[in-house]
Amino acid sequence: MIGGLRVTVVLPAYNAAQTLARTVAEVPPEVDRVLLVDDASSDETAALARRLGLETLVHERNRGYGGNQKTCYSAALAGDAEIVVMLHPDYQYSPKLLLAMAAMLASGHYDVVLASRILGGAARRGGMPLWRYLANRALTLVQNWALGSKLSEFHTGYRAFRREVLERLPLEENSDDFVFDNQMLAQALAGGFRVGELSCPTRYFAEASSINFARSVRYGFGVLAVSAGGLAHRLGLWTPHFLAAAGRRLTPLAGS
Repeated sequence: MIGGLRVTVVLPAYNAAQTLARTVAEVPPEVDRVLLVDDASSDETAALARRLGLETLVHERNRGYGGNQKTCYSAALAGDAEIVVMLHPDYQYSPKLLLAMAAMLASGHYDVVLASRILGGAARRGGMPLWRYLANRALTLVQNWALGSKLSEFHTGYRAFRREVLERLPLEENSDDFVFDNQMLAQALAGGFRVGELSCPTRYFAEASSINFARSVRYGFGVLAVSAGGLAHRLGLWTPHFLAAAGRRLTPLAGS
């Protein structure tokens, strides 16, 4: 528990057998529950997760990155989690920051916390390719302008949420692909939830998962579509489906 709140860590996994043990070894003991969802991996991810003592769910067919997260959050909310942290099991992000992220939520100051690779210059020092770094910065600039936010990064895969936020966001209406993360964050911002950030070191190495250039381009266009929809919604011109589906569920938490 952190600050008297129960913490669940969810690991959306796909072919993570080479990095899973290193990731789990650094998860702090204060975490109450660790849940891994294997998205029909072709390697030994699920078997290894069970050997490591993790609660493990397995998709019979690949549902995509967003589809994996939907299962993660649904399973977490079926339990008693009060704080849910999503951590990639590819050892790219530091699990040691789980406590800091959870503490920011437990403080009552934030509803959502993002671990930013950009703050403090961690991304390039950790080996992020220059083209990926420049794309990250450009897309984040566009999204901040379109959504009226001031975040350092929209594209981190290390995120923490208060339970109430996950219960209110219409996650099932989002994409099953990588743009899920962007839609989710746009929904949270539209709902007025308080989003905080902390600096997180990152590691780029051969075994760490990373989408290829072609998938990155498709993701980039998806991000621009989310941004355009968010801007249209802010201006009262048009509301995209992933925001329209929210309806009255996008109500800020008490004190937000």
